Amino acid sequence: MKTPREDTARTRGKLLAAAGEIFAEKGFRETTIAEISLKAGTNIAAVNYHFGSKESLYSEAWRHAFAQSMEAHPPDGFVAADAPPEERLRGQVTALLHRISDPNNREFRIIQREFSNPTGLLSEVMRAEIRRLQQRTEKLVRELLGPQATEQEVQFCEVGVISQCINPIVIGSRRDPGKENSEGPRRIDDIEAYARHVVTFSLAGIAAVRAAAETNRDRRKAKAPRQGGRPLDAGSNSA
Repeated sequence: MKTPREDTARTRGKLLAAAGEIFAEKGFRETTIAEISLKAGTNIAAVNYHFGSKESLYSEAWRHAFAQSMEAHPPDGFVAADAPPEERLRGQVTALLHRISDPNNREFRIIQREFSNPTGLLSEVMRAEIRRLQQRTEKLVRELLGPQATEQEVQFCEVGVISQCINPIVIGSRRDPGKENSEGPRRIDDIEAYARHVVTFSLAGIAAVRAAAETNRDRRKAKAPRQGGRPLDAGSNSA
């Protein structure tokens, strides 16, 4: 026999699952509490009891969907933390691509709806959760670039890696699979092959940025005055 606490948790979970599915399909403004309650098999009062408002349910449904997504596709891609950085980049890229292309991923679909019709209701929760993923990638990119890299170089490289993953999936999701031969951007169907390409392409770019940064560092050192002395004046006597 279920306890009242178990019943409460079960009802809350059903509401989160139903809300995540409908918000992902229709967006915040086009979704009603009545729809969510019907799909969850509860009444409207249950939403108010567990979440207080549609706005609160929206942010909690996204957070719930995000947690499920992270569980299904861990951000490390099952690569060990002590693996070489190139291998860890492969794990991160592969995990991200599988996560955002997963048809069961509701958090990414909700984000797409939010971007196309902003409400501002997810700004804080998304910033808190997604920033941790960005920091993970930034740390890895900084390791690959070396200590001489500037923060701007780290940022640009991190954005470059993530953009290669997200942009094709977002664009491809808007295409009709039956019109693959028509003009327009191609769909990415082989995720593993594309992940290998992104890693190869990104590592080459990062290596080029690192080499340029090291060259600039060496030039600055060559131009710096030698320690323990200073250039002699043209008219001074060295004797």
